[in-house]
Amino acid sequence: MESQKPMAPKPAVAAAVKKEEKISNIRGIKNASIVILVCAACAVCIFLFGMGYGGNFEGGTTDGHPLNLAGTVYKGGFIVPILMTLLLTVIVLSVERWIALSSAAGKGNTSKFVADIKADLAANKIDAAMKRCKDQKGSVASVVYNTLVRYKEMDENTTLSKEQKLTTLRNEVEEATALEMPSLSQNLPILATLTTLGTLVGLLGTVMGMIKSFQALAASGSPDSTELSTGISEALVNTAFGIATGAFAVIFYNFYTNKIDNLSYAIDEIGFSIVATFAATHK
Repeated sequence: MESQKPMAPKPAVAAAVKKEEKISNIRGIKNASIVILVCAACAVCIFLFGMGYGGNFEGGTTDGHPLNLAGTVYKGGFIVPILMTLLLTVIVLSVERWIALSSAAGKGNTSKFVADIKADLAANKIDAAMKRCKDQKGSVASVVYNTLVRYKEMDENTTLSKEQKLTTLRNEVEEATALEMPSLSQNLPILATLTTLGTLVGLLGTVMGMIKSFQALAASGSPDSTELSTGISEALVNTAFGIATGAFAVIFYNFYTNKIDNLSYAIDEIGFSIVATFAATHK
């Protein structure tokens, strides 16, 4: 019996294999818990060995009156390293999102890329558009490239109706977009949480500092000025850290959300153009 020869792959299968080629390379931190732990370790070290250095206080010990801003911040109490952890986390994740979204945007200007792809589609230069995607890289280019691969497959398909082909293209755009979006918005929920958490923790430190101040005022005889100043320092330092953490988190969260929205609009615009071009050029 003759051995059967392996069958050649069908065009659809070949197209599917080709589609696995990756164009975008979105960099980013996958596990934010590691960032939080590292930031916590750094915050504790700064608090104990930097701000708690004896030279920052009268008498060379932390029991003395602070001589500079570092000593004043140290008097904020144990809430300070917690707030420092939150603030450092906001800064690190903001830098991480900047790198990730910069890689997602690709090498060139996104608006120009969208205009060039639309021009290639209008001229029916599908191969040129695919080459442009490889040069651009990024999330938008990745979605467009995968959709154009499906475009060529539908162009060569003679069994499906025009409506079925258009539905396939629309589904391809939605699927490719759904695969890219999680990488773009990763770690943003943590920033959103820190907008509120930082303020609340700062408020907790403020309340604890005011309690110490009132305890010093309520002491019998003349109030202990050291205890009073310590309580006020704790209240004000924690308030400042809480406001700074919440403000930075809100600013960066809204900034990156806007960038993601712009990328989403670009993907939707090109996806609509691809489907519209196919509908106009095919019977």
